[in-house]
Amino acid sequence: MTRPRRRPVHLGPRSLAALALVSAVGVIAFGWPFLAPPSSALNAHAQDAPWLFAGLLVLLVAVVAATISESGLGAKAVAMLGVLAATGAALRPIGAGTAGIEPMFFLMVLSGRVLGPGFGFVLGSVTMFASALLTGGVGPWMPFQMLAMGWFTMGAGLLPGGDRLRGRTELALLAAYGFLAAFAYGTAMNMAGWPFMGALASGVAFDPDAAVPTNLARFAAYCVATSLGWDLGRAVVTVLLTLALGPAVLRALRRATRRAAFETAVTFEAPRKAPEGR
Repeated sequence: MTRPRRRPVHLGPRSLAALALVSAVGVIAFGWPFLAPPSSALNAHAQDAPWLFAGLLVLLVAVVAATISESGLGAKAVAMLGVLAATGAALRPIGAGTAGIEPMFFLMVLSGRVLGPGFGFVLGSVTMFASALLTGGVGPWMPFQMLAMGWFTMGAGLLPGGDRLRGRTELALLAAYGFLAAFAYGTAMNMAGWPFMGALASGVAFDPDAAVPTNLARFAAYCVATSLGWDLGRAVVTVLLTLALGPAVLRALRRATRRAAFETAVTFEAPRKAPEGR
């Protein structure tokens, strides 16, 4: 009989509502160039919109983290969050500037798988924030990175078969997810930075006056020209590390989760009365 997984964070109604809100705003923040018609006031401020969305996302991610924390992020879960976030932040600079060699992504996939979507979202966001502070990468793109990494890690916790799927099948599932999600992360971050291009690259830049199909073609050309090789490197490294180190890391994370006993309730029993006559 397979025991159900113990999760350090339970997503209650408030947490789910906060996640849904920040995800909805995040979709708009990332995809507004394709959602707003050419005649909208938002397109008239195309250079300002990413800054406005960045400020809004900071507040919303903070609200989600606080809401999830209130729903049961205890001392043990905070300790594990700190260790994993510090490890992920330390791994990211290893391949900075080198063809997408970013080993932190495989750790996020495995951590989200074992610890669940709620913990995964907080872990992804906190790790990217810590990494930005560590590498000096603080800017209007940071909130977008935090949200995208939160989605990336949360998605691993939503994969099927968490209680019964093990061995090579699970590794193949995680490797496939990591490969696709690495491209999705890169594409999302391209969408966040693409409106800033302006006249720097007229052939692939966002045109506020163009129709959606035209901007889609420009965006596809922008992705191919600027980040395809980087995203492919990130995806391949994630797959290789998942297959090579995945079994050991999964065992370690599951062992730590069992020993932490996140779901074990603390109870206090009233002292027993001594038998009369003694």
